[in-house]
Amino acid sequence: MNTAAVRAPSPPVIELIDVGFRRNGADILRDITLTVHAGERWALLGPNGAGKSTILGFCGALSHPSTGTARVLGHTLGRVDMQALRHEIGHVNPRHPLDSPLTLHEVVLTGITATIEIALRWEPSGAEIAAADAAITQVGLAHRRNARWTTVSQGERGRALIARALVAEPQLLLLDEPTTGLDVAAREQFLETVDALAESAPELTTILVTHHLEELPESTTHAVVIAHGGIVAAGSVDDVVTTEVISHAFEHPIRVAREAGRWSARAGRSGAAAA
Repeated sequence: MNTAAVRAPSPPVIELIDVGFRRNGADILRDITLTVHAGERWALLGPNGAGKSTILGFCGALSHPSTGTARVLGHTLGRVDMQALRHEIGHVNPRHPLDSPLTLHEVVLTGITATIEIALRWEPSGAEIAAADAAITQVGLAHRRNARWTTVSQGERGRALIARALVAEPQLLLLDEPTTGLDVAAREQFLETVDALAESAPELTTILVTHHLEELPESTTHAVVIAHGGIVAAGSVDDVVTTEVISHAFEHPIRVAREAGRWSARAGRSGAAAA
């Protein structure tokens, strides 16, 4: 046997082991165990108040659990410089708190410094400017490079935020209900941009949070469904996003179907999840 050809498996990008979280004496999460590997594209699903944002906070190195162990990119939360770790993680949040009239190009550049505004006394290098231009082109916004943040559409903002996250070449990309506030056309453009990452950045790991199945990209490979602070199901998306699992999590009869790679959900007891 040629032992030189045998490769040890890469460490998980995200590893949550018996994680719990308490706030004001109340259990928000309990017994959360989840492993996410490089190149996987996860959906984090569940009703409002289920604990999705809390889990995403661990994945983004924004907070650490009350109990259990959380490892992100090989680092144990509570034993690592969280701010430094966040530079390895891209975060797309439609509630990006920017009010200044920066151009989309300038907004993307802030992804390099991990700031909201252009950092004081910072001048981007030629290579950084080129990287921002490449990221803008990648999300289909080259023609809007100099448009002002305050004048562009919500859909354009969403795609610009993907470029902002990608410009720092993260290993992990988090998308926190990224299609909030988008009309149907803008939503579809955004999801096409996310799907394109599966080809342009195959090693990039993504976690997308939503409670609408229609907002799942076709490229989704895995899903975890939570309810009342616990995991209902986790694994391959075809095994998890089913009528039975979704109905149980949302405590209402929901018919789940999949057609042409996209999911839908309707009220009702009949029918089964399409393969």
